[in-house]
Amino acid sequence: MAAKRRAETMEENRAKLIGAARKAFAASGFAAASMDDLTAQVRLTRGALYHGFGDKKGLLAAVVAQVDGEMAARAHQAGATAASAWERLLAEGEAYIEMALEPEVRRIVLLDGPAFLGDPSNWPSQNACLSMTKQAVADLIAEGVMKPVDIGAAARLLSGAAFNAALWVADSDEPPVVLTKAIEAFRLMAAGFLAARA
Repeated sequence: MAAKRRAETMEENRAKLIGAARKAFAASGFAAASMDDLTAQVRLTRGALYHGFGDKKGLLAAVVAQVDGEMAARAHQAGATAASAWERLLAEGEAYIEMALEPEVRRIVLLDGPAFLGDPSNWPSQNACLSMTKQAVADLIAEGVMKPVDIGAAARLLSGAAFNAALWVADSDEPPVVLTKAIEAFRLMAAGFLAARA
């Protein structure tokens, strides 16, 4: 029973630290966020942070995974009402790109994430997105909607294009203007995968 309670406490502490870090990283950025302020805010010690995440970068990785996972779920939801599987794939990519306009997403996932955690293609959350895209591509190829290309290659290009378009929007001085250009180019690029219709 004590072991179960200890595990619950650790999970509660983890959730508190992720929640506090998410607010701090969104407001101040990863580099400027104070771990002493963050831990004091949730009445925990630095020891709890190190025990749960290893270090500040480990905490950022947990926050990025949470936000990026929510982005993927929201993108999937945005495609749920699309008229076809192809339009669903495009709607999900576009929704992901559009989230670059949100300050929290911009700062945590698109600016600080790559700067401090490295190549996004190595993030577990991005690999989860890639797996979903691979399945969608495989289905579209099987249905004859997409050309019979390598599934992994097509999925990586489509996922990478959406992520890099979001990076471009996030880093732009005119995000709404760049967003329009990015979505138009994403659709044109994706259309190259379409099978010729008789």
